[in-house]
Amino acid sequence: MSGNTYTVQVIRSRRKTVGLQIQSSDLVLVRAPLRTPVSELRRIVAEKREWIELHLEKAARMEEAARHLPPLTPQEIRALAAEAKEYFPPRVAFFAEQAGVSYGRITIRNQKTRWGSCSAAGNLNFNCLLMLCPPEIRDYVIVHELCHRLEMNHSARFWAEVEKNLPDYRQRRKWLKTNGQALLARMK
Repeated sequence: MSGNTYTVQVIRSRRKTVGLQIQSSDLVLVRAPLRTPVSELRRIVAEKREWIELHLEKAARMEEAARHLPPLTPQEIRALAAEAKEYFPPRVAFFAEQAGVSYGRITIRNQKTRWGSCSAAGNLNFNCLLMLCPPEIRDYVIVHELCHRLEMNHSARFWAEVEKNLPDYRQRRKWLKTNGQALLARMK
C-alpha cells in the first residue's frame, strides 16, 4: 500500500485490533490481525488520513530538529553509559519496591530505537541516551518497564499499573514522544 507522500507498510500478527504507527516522516506502519482484508486496511487508512498527515508533519519537524543536533561521539556515549550504570540501579530498586515487583539484571545499551525493555525473565534494558532526558522522564521509563513485570503488554491493565505508580505518566510519556526522536537521532 502506498500514499501520496508516504509509504504504508502492513505488519500482520496474531493481534486482535488494527493499529497505526508513524515510523518516520514518510512511513506509516499498519499493524493488523492476520486475516484482515486489504480493503479494510485501505478503508481505515483513508478514514485516518487527517490524523496520519498531522503526525507525519510532526515527525518531519522532529527529524528536522534532530538534524541540528550534533551526533554523539563514542566518548560521549561511553560517558553517558557510565553515568547510566550508576543512576539506574538505585532508581529501579526504589520503583520496584513501590510497584511490588522483582527484576533480574539491569543492562545499559546504546540503542537507536528503544528507550527500554523488559524480558520475560525480568531483565531490564535501558538506553544510555536517557541520561540526556530530565530525571522524571527516566523515572517514567523505569516504571514503564517494571510494570511489564505485571503485564507483558500495553493493555488497559498495564497502563493502570503505570498510573498507580506515576499518576502524571501521560505528561511524561508525551514529553518522550515529542522530544525523544531528536535525542535518538544523535546515535549515529
